[in-house]
Amino acid sequence: MTDSLAPHNSTAALWTGRILTGIFVLFMLFDMTMKFLQPPEAIKGTTELGWPVSVMLPLGIVQVVMLALYLFPRTAIFGAILWTGYLGGAVATHVRIGNPLFSHILFPIYVALFLWGGLWFRDRRVRQFLFG
Repeated sequence: MTDSLAPHNSTAALWTGRILTGIFVLFMLFDMTMKFLQPPEAIKGTTELGWPVSVMLPLGIVQVVMLALYLFPRTAIFGAILWTGYLGGAVATHVRIGNPLFSHILFPIYVALFLWGGLWFRDRRVRQFLFG
């Protein structure tokens, strides 16, 4: 167990963090897989958002790197910050094309809640940074 995985955490908090992290990771693994396999539905969704199909593979590679950074305890905070920027870009994309607020524009924010919620419960550095 690393220093950041708090021995001071309760077992319930640690498991809550792991579950929230797991939900985030599963969702992002699905998203990455769609970028690598490029099924017709993913291609259609990408082009409807105004992006060329050629960005799918590079975005999938970026996602793999960010996910690895997020999953390693020493770089988890850095990975979470990178993911936050990525998800912010998704919000901007949905705003730009006028998608509905709660189902599309805010969806990346919902994903970010799992990202940061998982880290909050798993890593005492995050709690210490925010609340001393």
